[in-house]
Amino acid sequence: MDTCLEPAVIENVTFEELAVGAEAHVQRTLYPDDILLFAHVSGDVNPAHLDPEYAAHSEFHEIIAHGMWGGSLISAVLGTRLPGPGTIYLGQSLRFRRPVHLGDALTVSVKCTSKDAERHRATFECRVTDRLGRDVITGEADVVVPVTKVRRLRRPLPHVRLEP
Repeated sequence: MDTCLEPAVIENVTFEELAVGAEAHVQRTLYPDDILLFAHVSGDVNPAHLDPEYAAHSEFHEIIAHGMWGGSLISAVLGTRLPGPGTIYLGQSLRFRRPVHLGDALTVSVKCTSKDAERHRATFECRVTDRLGRDVITGEADVVVPVTKVRRLRRPLPHVRLEP
């Protein structure tokens, strides 16, 4: 989800347009700044994510990403791609299958598995895989799908500078 590669416009898929089986994917690589920014906004300063000396003696032997960083990537796909703007989260279950290490290239995917026409809701299978196709995160999300078309210019994000 490198912003220079993102479309200039984000547009949703309305409930009427959404088909069971519809999918959306993005790719993202984990960089050190991602971990620092996520720690900053979430307040999660677990040394497994931030302290190389501590992490070297942990189960994974190196710094790993916050699990919910990967969960937030799923949220980004649902909120910007499928169904897109106007989507309202109702719930999500996640299973963390493997750690995400610095430099890991991930594919984040959502797939519509069911629709509830009466309540304009849908269920999505969610999956994050590494470059070898191994599951990193699996789960399911329930959302309210927008009924009105939304097409907006992608809002530019401010430049962020990390300082010690």
